[in-house]
Amino acid sequence: MRVLSERTRGRSGFADTVRVLVEALIIAALIRTFLFQPFNIPSGSMEPTLLVGDYLFVSKFSYGYSHYALPFSPPLFSGRIFVADPQRGDVVVFRLPSNDAIDYVKRVVGLPGDRIQLINGVLHINGTPVKRERIPDFVGESPCGPTRGSDPVRVEQWRETLPNGVSYDTLHCASFSGFPDTTGVYVVPPGHYFMMGDNRENSQDSRFPDVGYVPFKNIIGKVQVIFFSLSGEDPAWEVWRWPWSLRWTRISRVVR
Repeated sequence: MRVLSERTRGRSGFADTVRVLVEALIIAALIRTFLFQPFNIPSGSMEPTLLVGDYLFVSKFSYGYSHYALPFSPPLFSGRIFVADPQRGDVVVFRLPSNDAIDYVKRVVGLPGDRIQLINGVLHINGTPVKRERIPDFVGESPCGPTRGSDPVRVEQWRETLPNGVSYDTLHCASFSGFPDTTGVYVVPPGHYFMMGDNRENSQDSRFPDVGYVPFKNIIGKVQVIFFSLSGEDPAWEVWRWPWSLRWTRISRVVR
């Protein structure tokens, strides 16, 4: 009977560990490339739906795949494969058309061919104002300003319902007599989508030229669930702060 030496057993154990790690990395890479990719929220443009400090899983398979789904986005093919169209009201992550090194997260409000306009803060789609109702104020950390403070403030909050029945909450931080609360008419080109943030006065979105209409190929995927959330600006690696900064009620929340 053959008896392995301690050195041989040690080498075998090390090789097994390396193999398991390599297999785990390959599986993780496949999941990230074809199924789900994590993102975090650094700004308040999607409040109250998404808060600063939320960590999300985005499904890449929801609309098929463009080359932006691949790690480092190599231009191996054009357009999309396994195509499924985004729906009005979906919250999506996309590459900024003016700088495709930057990821944005917004809500789809305009489909190809739609006419989109805001009039006194009310979203109009194809000439018809969307249904909306006043709901209790949102309370958060300076959602109306460029800098965030420690003192919660109250902000006017409205629930919008799109023509396809999708409902979500939006913020109205102040009364604007002009842009961006009142705009011209945007006609969404074929193969493009009109994106807006739920924090309407504090969202750089398709109303602005540096975002504009978003090509379908730039959409990475659909936001599905919040898997982790930290209040304030504490980095996730500071685990000793978690007992005070974790937003327990937001973990596993489905995004709509």
